[in-house]
Amino acid sequence: MKIAIVEDDINMRKSLEIALSDYDEFEVKTFRNAKEALKKLDDSFELVISDITMPGMNGIEFVEELQGRYEVIIITGNATLGRAIESIRLGVSDFLTKPFEVETLVEAIRRSKKAKSRTKSVKNSGMKDDRSLFYGSSEALEKSLCLAIKAAKSDAAVLLLGESGVGKELFAKTIHDNSSRRDGPFVAVNMAAIPENLIESELFGFEKGAFTDAIEAKIGKFEAANGGTIFLDEIAEMPYHLQAKLLRVLQERIIHRLGSTKGTDIDVRIVAATNADIKSKMQNQEFREDLYYRIATIPIFIPPLRERGEEIIPIAQKTLEEVVAKYGLQQKEFSKEAKEKLISYHWPGNIRELIAVVERAAILSDKKQISCDDLFLDARF
Repeated sequence: MKIAIVEDDINMRKSLEIALSDYDEFEVKTFRNAKEALKKLDDSFELVISDITMPGMNGIEFVEELQGRYEVIIITGNATLGRAIESIRLGVSDFLTKPFEVETLVEAIRRSKKAKSRTKSVKNSGMKDDRSLFYGSSEALEKSLCLAIKAAKSDAAVLLLGESGVGKELFAKTIHDNSSRRDGPFVAVNMAAIPENLIESELFGFEKGAFTDAIEAKIGKFEAANGGTIFLDEIAEMPYHLQAKLLRVLQERIIHRLGSTKGTDIDVRIVAATNADIKSKMQNQEFREDLYYRIATIPIFIPPLRERGEEIIPIAQKTLEEVVAKYGLQQKEFSKEAKEKLISYHWPGNIRELIAVVERAAILSDKKQISCDDLFLDARF
């Protein structure tokens, strides 16, 4: 694989060249700046590794000039959300923050190569962006959803942020469905729902006899997600002492089942989510900073339902149709007043609360038309 390294810092440039030369699979050429690289890049190159902050032409401008001809990995010592978003908009395959281990870069290169081959099959299949999991649309949703779909085209780790009930798992599934891994498994894990003493065995599996009740071997969630996507929901609730083990797995892409000394290679896309203030947790030493940067290559904030008012009625109507069909109820509809009430309510529980309200109203209402009283919103909070 022929790789171009574009880096103005001579020490960093030489270090990367020497480190990657230890791998027979890589042929490396280095350039001092973007303008020099543009003059010499040709079709023999498969991947470009570029710094962002460079004189003359910065990394973002450089990627724009490349016009998608090469896979690109961005490296920078000045990471910001804006730069990460702009990089993904331009189609870069990964975004690494300096300093990083050479092994981390090598894994990113290999992921990029695999993603490129998978992306070719996606393009050949004529697949279009799939947003079918969302019942409604709004300007606020579209901003986050467009970013998620762009992120899906790479293998970069995504961290979904937002209040409880805003649809983070739907976003994770949409990222999977729009990725080159769409034919692989999608495995969702709620970290807050697993007892602390079982998290390690649930994630990484165990061998027969690893502990008292281990009467037979069992694979973990990471092995189950191999070739696809693992969704780590409520990641901020993971016990601090286990975060180091998760970080090691994400860095090395190797898991060790409990009771086994043999490692198993894994190939998974990481999508994590939290409704917690993860920055505060890092300041309070409750969440590892190095793990955060590993899972948050692309952070995406999902706005609450109260900022996505155009979606309320479409979601409510679709939910009503599903509840009627599920329970064999007579056809029902919302009264004008009920719709106005749904729109004006502040929805502290977001979409999850909306679905629960509609389901209860559909079941308990005796009439064809659901009224304001059937929604029972005045008594809530």
